[in-house]
Amino acid sequence: MSYFTLSDGEQLYYEDKGDGPDTLIMMHGWTSTHEIYLKPMESLQKKARCIIYDYRGHGKSKEANSGNPTMETLTGDLHEIIQGLQLSNVTLLGWSMGAGVIFNYVRIYGCDSLKQIILCDMTPKQLNDEEWKLGLYQGRYTKEDMEADANKDFYSLYKEFAIGAIPKLKKIPAFLLKKPLKRRLANCDESVLKSLAQSMKIQDNRSTVGQIAVPVTYFYADPGSLFSPDLADWYKEHIVTPYRAVMFPKSTHMLVSDYPEKFTEEVSKVLHQI
Repeated sequence: MSYFTLSDGEQLYYEDKGDGPDTLIMMHGWTSTHEIYLKPMESLQKKARCIIYDYRGHGKSKEANSGNPTMETLTGDLHEIIQGLQLSNVTLLGWSMGAGVIFNYVRIYGCDSLKQIILCDMTPKQLNDEEWKLGLYQGRYTKEDMEADANKDFYSLYKEFAIGAIPKLKKIPAFLLKKPLKRRLANCDESVLKSLAQSMKIQDNRSTVGQIAVPVTYFYADPGSLFSPDLADWYKEHIVTPYRAVMFPKSTHMLVSDYPEKFTEEVSKVLHQI
């Protein structure tokens, strides 16, 4: 087991496999862990050096839970990993919250260390309003909903999120669904999850999208679950570098685990372009 020690003393679990001049860093989503990439990594490490890791408060980094981390905190952690491991020619892949980390990385640190970006099923702005309908829950989640959520218990909020990401869970009786969801939450630190959820919801990274200076590939689910497939066209209009969209048909937000073979194949195609 390998742990990367951050400048504040916290330690993040990571795995580093493969070699070569190019590096692929794959970042997971909120309440997920590095394990979602274990199967794809078996093949992808033959294409590039692969780095996967657990964020603060997640998985094997659960004990890295001091303070109230924000999206900017996770971004600083990513920067320390890139610098500390002396990584270059980096392809950043971020699924869900991982894509949010990428947006912040571009905004704060630019693209000098990057070769290309893969965004996986994520919006640059979660809160919807009269002008923006491409946010969370396919345009239905607003600032008012976020304020109402402040009065709900955390398990109820997570249950709503899980059903939004995987709609078929709605058919499972609540008493049967509770145990696996609680088990997932037990892998993470609740205070960290709350802090990151709040930070993620209030961000607006739309202007940052136009600052991306490397090629971008966008993986998205159709018909989608958390986010609208129409985001693929929005990115096409606002990304100024070479752009390609890859649809995962009949997929939910969990496209990495819904179609691991297709996911691995499509990432391989991107790496082949290096």
